[in-house]
Amino acid sequence: MIEAEEAVARAHREEWARVVAAVARRFGSLDIAEEAAAEAFAAAVARWPADGVPPNPGAWLTTTAHHKAIDWIRRENKRDDKQKKAQMSYDDDSPEPIDAIEDERLRLIFTCCHPALSMEARVALTLRMVGGLTVPEIARAFLVQETTMGQRISRAKAKIRLARIPYRTPSAEELPGRISGVLAVLFLVFNEGYLSTGPDRDPIRPGLTAEAIRLVRLIRTLMPEDGEVAGLLALMLLTEARRTARVSGSGELVPLAEQDRGAWNAALLAEGHRLVRERRASGEAPGRYQILAAINAVHTSARDVRDTDWAQVVALYDRLVRLDPSPVVALNRAIAVAELEGPAVGLAAVDRLEDHLSGYHAYHATRAELLRRLDANREARAAYDRAIELAGNVAETAYLRRRRDQLE
Repeated sequence: MIEAEEAVARAHREEWARVVAAVARRFGSLDIAEEAAAEAFAAAVARWPADGVPPNPGAWLTTTAHHKAIDWIRRENKRDDKQKKAQMSYDDDSPEPIDAIEDERLRLIFTCCHPALSMEARVALTLRMVGGLTVPEIARAFLVQETTMGQRISRAKAKIRLARIPYRTPSAEELPGRISGVLAVLFLVFNEGYLSTGPDRDPIRPGLTAEAIRLVRLIRTLMPEDGEVAGLLALMLLTEARRTARVSGSGELVPLAEQDRGAWNAALLAEGHRLVRERRASGEAPGRYQILAAINAVHTSARDVRDTDWAQVVALYDRLVRLDPSPVVALNRAIAVAELEGPAVGLAAVDRLEDHLSGYHAYHATRAELLRRLDANREARAAYDRAIELAGNVAETAYLRRRRDQLE
């Protein structure tokens, strides 16, 4: 039974997007696809422990989801023409559509990022439909309440239904109009893999980071001249290169300043730095991901944390703030300012963000570290306590607890 439960969980991680995409393509509806996929996985939970795991779990789930979709349409629509359409759609011999995107998961992402939806709705809906992230994980990524995010996703689905937006893979000419949403989705998927936000998750989820990198590489082959695609790929590579050094043997998060730089992946670093140099040589004004990649290039080019060019990091954040004046970017800039001008200056910049980030664990963790450097131990302890309360990542929580307990 345990083996069957593990097989269902693994299939959910690996097959959800493919099953949703296959059903949506057959029936032309994301609503039906998600409903049918959910029922198929529920059937797997009920049947696999008794019947055994099928030889091809993905095919079993897809076939079951197709049948569930037909049942769903029959329940919702009693008219004969709808039933006939459903039966005609369920034809395993029907040809696959010819389009610019061959990868099933990437096709689903581009399809969900429809320009008729707001950017936030596109990203939230796609994260949910692709299946890599749960509603609580998406809510944490957007720094909003879980109920708020659930309502946002529901409204996006309702708009698709009411506006009769078809499930249709975009053509090559339509890709540029959807790329910003697609990149935002993959960036958030990568971040969830690099530092999981859920307390019941592994602290690092390499499967998510690897999948995000794979998909961005595919996009780069489709859109080789897009600077932000190259920038996001460089950012992911430079970040992924440090993954093996991020968690200690005791299960604690290791901050950048304390990581063993000799353990970083040299091949990924070289490729990431090459992409950053190519974008800089292009002479084009950099976008958000290109600037973030450049910041990571500064960090990863220093042989020791003491060699970091903090003035350049702050200058890059100044450019980024003009493009993305979000509180999280301002917080990261304040951390760099603290290294350049001292903890008191950095803390003043951090404290100005309280109204925006009081529910964000990294805000309190940053305050705790800066207060610690200023010997304000009582205030630092309170900030650590709040950061621990809000943090979901188990490795990060372990690190924060140790730092707090070391205070006099």
